[in-house]
This record gives sequence, C-alpha cells and structure tokens, in this order.
Amino acid sequence: MRWPVLRVLTVDWPLGVGFQLHRGRLCKNPLRFVCSMTTKREQPAWRPPANEAQPRLHLFNSLTRQKEPFVPQNGNRVTWYNCGPTVYDASHMGHARTYLSFDILRRVIQNYFGYNVFYVMNITDIDDKIIRRARQGHLFDEYVAQNHDSSRILADCQQVSQAFVEVLKATVDPDKKAMQERQYNNLLAALKDMDAAAQSVDAAQIKVNQERLLNDAKDLLGDWLDQQSGAGITDNAIFSKLPKYWEEKYHQDMDALNILPADCLTRVSEYVPENVAFIEKIIQRGFAYESNGSVYFDVAKFDSEKDHFYAKLVPGAFGDAKALKEGEGDLSVSEDRLKEKRSENDFALWKMSKPGEPSWDSPWGKGRPGWHIECSVMASAILGESIDIHTGGVDLKFPHHDNELAQSEAYHGNDNWIRYFLHSGHLTIAGCKMSKSLKNFITIQEVLQKYSARQLRLMFLMHSWKDTLDYSENTMELARSYEKTVNELLLGIKHVLRSSPGHGVEAFQKWTDEEVELNKQLQTCSEEVHKALCDNVDTRTALEAIRTLVTQVNSYMERYGKTPGGTLSVNRQLLKSCAVYITKIFDTFGLLAKPEAIGFPSGAGQGTDAEEIAMPFLNALADFRDTVRQQAIQIKATDILKECDTLRDDTLPELGVRLEDKENEPTVIKLVDRNELLKEKQAKKDMEEKKRLEKEKVKAEAAAKKAALEAQKKIPPSELFKSDTDKYSKFDDKIS
Repeated sequence: MRWPVLRVLTVDWPLGVGFQLHRGRLCKNPLRFVCSMTTKREQPAWRPPANEAQPRLHLFNSLTRQKEPFVPQNGNRVTWYNCGPTVYDASHMGHARTYLSFDILRRVIQNYFGYNVFYVMNITDIDDKIIRRARQGHLFDEYVAQNHDSSRILADCQQVSQAFVEVLKATVDPDKKAMQERQYNNLLAALKDMDAAAQSVDAAQIKVNQERLLNDAKDLLGDWLDQQSGAGITDNAIFSKLPKYWEEKYHQDMDALNILPADCLTRVSEYVPENVAFIEKIIQRGFAYESNGSVYFDVAKFDSEKDHFYAKLVPGAFGDAKALKEGEGDLSVSEDRLKEKRSENDFALWKMSKPGEPSWDSPWGKGRPGWHIECSVMASAILGESIDIHTGGVDLKFPHHDNELAQSEAYHGNDNWIRYFLHSGHLTIAGCKMSKSLKNFITIQEVLQKYSARQLRLMFLMHSWKDTLDYSENTMELARSYEKTVNELLLGIKHVLRSSPGHGVEAFQKWTDEEVELNKQLQTCSEEVHKALCDNVDTRTALEAIRTLVTQVNSYMERYGKTPGGTLSVNRQLLKSCAVYITKIFDTFGLLAKPEAIGFPSGAGQGTDAEEIAMPFLNALADFRDTVRQQAIQIKATDILKECDTLRDDTLPELGVRLEDKENEPTVIKLVDRNELLKEKQAKKDMEEKKRLEKEKVKAEAAAKKAALEAQKKIPPSELFKSDTDKYSKFDDKIS
C-alpha cells in the first residue's frame, strides 16, 4: 500500500538514511528515498567604499575671520539677508561688486550644492542722503521752472561760488577736497563764459551758456538753495519720489547684469510701524533710551552684559568717532544731537525729525528710523530670530553691521542673530579708490556700453569675492579673452554634433585610449571644480580648471578631428559630455542669461530652442552658397564671389551668424552674439586699415630715402659734408 505524502522533510542523518514525514510522524520508507540536504549558501558581507576625503562647503565667516564649514540651522533650508542699496543716485560699479558677487554665491550654494535658499534684500528709501538729495533736486527743479533771467542766474551762481570757497577751506579729506575743487573750477569756467556771453548781447549764445551754467552749477546751486529753503519742505511725497525713481533704475541695472531678484524685497518706508515696535521692545529690555524725541542704543549697557559683545566684526573699531559719525548720517551729527547721547558711542534707533525732513508718528513724537535699525527690523520680520547668512559690502562692517548685530541680539535676547557674515571686497578703478560721494564712480550702464554683462561677470568670477577687485582695461581684456577661448570650443563642438549622427547605431563609436584619457581629464576637471567651489566658492580656481579642460579638448579635436577621407573621427558623445559639463557650470555661475521656465513647454516643438529652428535653414543657405562659390571660382566670376563674401562678412553677422569657409570641407556655421560679431568685424577692419597705413608708411619712407639719395647726388663734392654739423665743427678752404 502506498501512503499519501503530505510534505517532505529532508534531514541530514549520520547514516545518510532518508525519512518522510507521514501524518506528523517520521517513518522509514526505503521506497521513497529523499536526498540529504547540503549546507545553505549565504551572501558574503558587504562594506561601502570609504570616501572620507570628499570635500564639503566652507565659507569665510567675518565673525571668525576664517573659513568655516557651512552648516545651516534647519536641514537643507538656508535663510539669507542681503543689505540692499540706498537709492538716491545711479547704480555704479561698487553696487555691481556687491550684488554680482553675492548673486554668484547664491547661485552656487542654491544650484550647485542644492540648498533651499530663501533670499531677502532691502531697499533703503529713508536716509539722510536721500533726504538731502531730494530737497536739493526739488528746489533746483523749482528754480529752473521759475525761468529767471540770465542776470539773476548769473548773480545767484556768483553767490554760490563765493559761499563754496568757505566749504573748500573747511574740507580736510584730500580726496573730497580734490572733488570739490573740480566742481568749483567747472563753476568758475561756466561763470566766465556766461559773463562774456551776457556782455556780447548775443541771445543765442546767452541761452547756450545759461544752460551750461545751470548744468555745471546744479549740485552746488542745489545745496545753496537747500540751505536757504530746505527747512520749509514738509511733504513726505517729495522724499519718496527720488528713491522710487532710482529704485526702478537699480532693478533695470540688476536685470541687465542677469542678477536674480530677491525672493522677498523689503522697503524701509513700508516697515515704519514695525520699526517703532522693535525699538519699544529694546527700550523695555533696558538697552535703549529716549532723549529729546530721539531714541539711542546704550552701547555700554549692552556690552557690559555677560552674553553680549559689541563690535563683533571689528572689535578694534570700538569708539571710532569718525566711523560712528558717518554711520549716523550728515543730518544727525549736529552739536545738539551729539549732546542728547549718554555716550558718543551710542547710536540712533529713532531720529526726531527736524524741519525739512520726512516724519512718522511714534511714542516719542514725530520722527524717522535710524539707518542701522532698519535692516534689523526687516530681516527679523521675515527671517526670525536667527539667520543663516547675512551679506554686504566690506565697507559696512563697522558701524552698520556691528550695530545691526547689537540691536538685534538685544531685541531677540540671543548672541547668534547671524551665523555666517559674508562681506564682498572693495572695488578699485584702475587702482584708484571709487566713491559715489567723491563723484569718481562709473555707472553700470556706462560699463555695459563697452562690455557685455557676461564679460563683466567673468571678470568677477576670475577674482575672489572677498578680496579687492580692480576694474580696468587689463582685467576686462582677460575676461574677454577667456570668453572667446571657451566660446570657440563650444561652437566647434556644436558643429561636430550637427555634422554627425545623433541617434541610433552611428551615434556611438568604440572608445580608444585617447577617449579614455580625455574622459579622465573631464573627471579630473569636475573634481577640481568641486574642490574649488567647496573652498569658499573659489570661482577663480574653478575657471582655471575649465580652461585646462578646454585646452585638452581642443588638442583632442585637432589630433583626431578628421580622417584622411575627410570624415569626423572624434567621439561625438564624449565631446558632448565635455560641452554639457562646461555649460552646466557656466549656467550655475549665471553666465547664461535665460528666462525662468514655469510649467510644461507649450506647442509641438517642446524644448526646441531658436538654434534648432534656425539651423536647417542656415545649412540649406550655406550649402547653396558653397555650390555657387565653387562654380564662381571655376569660371572666375569675381562679382559673384564678392557677393558671397558680402553675405558672409556683412549680412549674416547682423543676424548673429558666423560662416567659416574651409578648404575641401563644408562651411562651418556658428551662432554668435550679434554685438560680438560686429565687434570682430570692426576689429578686422581696423587691423586691415592699420596694415594699409603701415604699408603706406614703408612705401613713403622708401620714396623719401630714394629722393634723399637723388638729392645727395646733386650736391657738389665741396659742399657734401658741410650740412653734417653734428659730426664736423669746422671746414677749411684748402683742398689737399
């Protein structure tokens, strides 16, 4: 009888006998032998690779004056406050130094390292400089609108020049004095011309010189009018018109430089109630006091507290009277204001408004916020009691940023309002100090008339963000040269990609030792760039690593670009990888200006750019032109060849297209910035003209030499050497 088998169990027995389990009992069944079970094999232990040498991001922290590992307070989220501009004049290269530098840092930290950055920036639209400039501008415009006759204008400007002599005498700072002397001399020259025109009774000439006089005297005349009538201006709208105008210009300049807008933009004029509440709490905590309608921060009280320290950033500047005075503002350093303080180190949180100043209600009377408190209030309102990163220009360290830290930590009751303080370096112009107050600054728009925004950004990238940067012809030429070198490589790779199969079997080739080596060089470049960016966002070293890769790729393309049959032999995918990597880093640095994409692309050509659309048409045009040129060369049709050259040299550059004719190869098509092509075209014409002039010079010198020889032949022997007075002092009449 055969028993039904319910399940089988195999067991290793000493004698190797097989058993079956039947109805829960082991029973020997020789007819149903089950093979003995072997030992079960298991996976071996696995260990992850060691990668302890991987660099991490370090930033130079002004609070410690050294590079520190960057550790945000809240996971991957980074809160960031940047001191914005005081908008009373055109944005200049000093602004570019700060905002372009921190735009680069922001992009790298956000887009390369992958942090979730929330970036807040302020606009200072209430400030002593704005108040004074607004009054002067308003009174000057009124004066011009009154259409005074030339004699009145001449008399007023003469009074202005006499009053300004006393200002010159009182000025001690040599740079400021030099600026004032230039203003004064310009005014005197305009007065002289105006006086001469008035005496000539030439109405047209009087009008021209009157306009010139008003233009040259604008700043000094505006200041003179302000001293006479400035106290009578009380309308707050007059003080808001000027900053609104210059804020708009500032945003236009930042857009032109491809600087990302802030995630949150704050204006002082919108946060006056918050300023009042902030100051009230500081008073309640015992760190501020009211005096004659103004409120001052008690530096000694704050600094004496166990957990507080005044002047964290620049301890040595504690008590620097000159810096503290500049920080208070021109309208707030009169003798009566200074006497209101308990100590000259104390600074204003709230300023009682004097006649001719904007004002808002407060528990202490009509007044306005002090400069330092404004940033503390707005940053705290948006970002809270402790912020990861605070940035600004190095010139703001003391007293502005040190005062910010003190009043904010007094308000929040902590000692870590800012975790990382980053300061951009100074900017010089051809080695000289630049200052808006000294009127020797270069505006951003003036720079952009000569150089592109990409070239300017490259110049910044080629220098450390925290060190002094010198803007000059030499530094900009280095940036232009770098741009041209990299761009030519990328255009060449684009041509390779267009000229070889991009899909299917033909798109991939076997890698030789040369491709393996170039790929190693690409990986080395990537590692060096990463190491550089981890080291305080060292973009200069990163660009040098990319320059080395560009040289290596160019060398590879030159060696293996063509086979004897004229076909491409370089590895398409490897070249594409190199180009994509370089482009990715340049995009991270903000060198590629492009609109921010939102949502899915629309239309059938999703993701198609202008180059993809234009290239089929340009290829057809280039092929047609090649055919025409070849036939024209055969029949020696010079007129047709000239038209082909005109298309290449004049017509297509206006459209941003460069054609490069190659012997026994198809024409290379490159899409390049139109302005760059036009500059190349002008440079080529200038070079041709230079060569022509040099040729004419050589020809003229040869003709002159020949004429001199002919003239010498006609001189009698007795007179031949008498003209060489530098060699011979005297001749006798004897002939030996």
